[in-house]
Amino acid sequence: MTRKEQKELRKKQIQMKALELFVRKGYAETKISDIAGELNMSMGLLFHYYESKEQLYLELVQFGVWGTKANDRIPEEDPLQYFTAYLKGIFEAAAENPWIFQMFVLMSQARRAGTPEVVRQKALSVDQISRSAEIVAKGQEMGQIREGDPLTLSNAFWCSVQGIMEEHMLTPQIPLPDPEWVVDILRKHAEA
Repeated sequence: MTRKEQKELRKKQIQMKALELFVRKGYAETKISDIAGELNMSMGLLFHYYESKEQLYLELVQFGVWGTKANDRIPEEDPLQYFTAYLKGIFEAAAENPWIFQMFVLMSQARRAGTPEVVRQKALSVDQISRSAEIVAKGQEMGQIREGDPLTLSNAFWCSVQGIMEEHMLTPQIPLPDPEWVVDILRKHAEA
C-alpha cells in the first residue's frame, strides 16, 4: 500500500469513527479526544487530518449532501418507478454499507439548532421534500399518485424513509421493507 493510500485509509477510518460517535453521542458531546481514543491515535495525528471537530463534521455532512444527488441519475418520466428505484437503490447501498443508516441520522441531527451554523446551513441545503413534491405533482397529473397536497405527500414519504433508516440502524435484525410498500404511501389505488 502506498503512502497516499495509507493516508486515505486513515482518513476514512477517522470519518467512520466520527460518524459513529456523532450519531451515538451527538456532536456537542463528542470530543476530538473521543475520536482519537477510539482509533488508538494521538490527537496531534488526528489534527494532521482535520483542523477541528467542526471541519470533520462539515466534511461528513458534505458527503451526505453529495449522497442525496444519487437520485439525479434516475429518470423521472414514471414518477412511481422513480420513487421505487430511488428507494431500492438506497436500501441496497445501505445493506452493503451500514454506515449509510448512520448518515441519515447524522443529516437529520445536523439540521437542528445548536449545530455549528455552517454545518447546519449545508445540511439544510438538501430539500428532498420540495424536489420530490414536483415529481408527486407530475404523478398526480398522470393519475398514478393519490390526490392531496404534493408537498404533504412528499413529506409523508420522506419521513417514512427517514424513520425506516433510523430504526434499521437501531434494530438491524428487522429486515428492510419492500420499496413498493413505502411507495404505496403515494400510489393512487383503485376506488372500491
